[in-house]
Amino acid sequence: MDIRKDIIFVVNPISGTQNKESILEYIESNINRSIYNPRIIKTEYAGHAYDIAKQAVADKVSFVVAIGGDGTINEVGRALVHSDTALGIIPCGSGNGLARHLHIPMDYHKAVQLINKANVRLIDYGKIAGHPFFCTCGVGFDAFVSLKFAGSKRRGLITYLENTLKESLHYEPETYEIENSEGTVKYKAFLIACGNASQYGNNAFITPQASLSDGMMDITVLEPFTVLDVPSLSFQLFTKTIDMNSRIKTMKDKKITIHRATEGVFHFDGDPMIGSKDLVVEIVPSALKVICPPKPKRSIYEPHNILQHITDFIEAKPVSSSIAEKHRQLLEMNRTLMKKLVKKNNQQQDD
Repeated sequence: MDIRKDIIFVVNPISGTQNKESILEYIESNINRSIYNPRIIKTEYAGHAYDIAKQAVADKVSFVVAIGGDGTINEVGRALVHSDTALGIIPCGSGNGLARHLHIPMDYHKAVQLINKANVRLIDYGKIAGHPFFCTCGVGFDAFVSLKFAGSKRRGLITYLENTLKESLHYEPETYEIENSEGTVKYKAFLIACGNASQYGNNAFITPQASLSDGMMDITVLEPFTVLDVPSLSFQLFTKTIDMNSRIKTMKDKKITIHRATEGVFHFDGDPMIGSKDLVVEIVPSALKVICPPKPKRSIYEPHNILQHITDFIEAKPVSSSIAEKHRQLLEMNRTLMKKLVKKNNQQQDD
């Protein structure tokens, strides 16, 4: 009698930023066949990953591994919620937000070895207007950029930043009402991000204190800002301290309703969609099994606030130099891209 557990690897050949054939070859050679009975299925159409994963649940398959970007992971994940089938992730997208939050290795060799350990934990997921998300969702500028980015032929962080800075020159903040468990608050906001996980991807921490297992979502409201705020916001976004910025308002809740003046775009895990004026966002606790490392203890050196940055600098810990270098790189990138975009914008106006 075969006591091995069935595991299906779902690969989207055209998603993400890597060639998948080398990944598939490594899986064939290195998956632990003493505990797994593996099968690889390539997707053939939009939504196929969801169909494969849904059938796997019906067939009582133990594990379904998504090989691809955040879109593929979202497709597979939403088919597995509230089931006994666990999600595995081999990240090869442009953001990899869920994998990064879960400390799943970006290197596919190490990701496969992690799958061989078969450590499973339960995590929460969210829903916006009924659409499941596992990292973040939201309205405003990030949703608008997601819509623009979806049509881009080039992928990756630089392309995303170029789109972001280009569109930020013209984007007009909107007025929103957030109805939560304590009442209703009104904001003029550049964006509203609701986080189940802490980041968009690429270690851009928009909801830095978010947890995947607390039954709550973290809400970040970015109020209107000037071009002078961009360097500090960028630095804080990549160092888990954006919630310390004066332009940021935060809250936690299990369920909120976002009210806006008109229907428009929203996003879930970076996928844009047009929705109604009123959007219900909620967290569903402990509803998805995921293969990942054991939940790590928070490092005492992790830069969660401004005081930690100051302490790191004074005590000259190794983290200070890496943060300083990241800050320098972000500032330089901001300057270069902004100069190009402003020059391009001026040329278009002259034409």
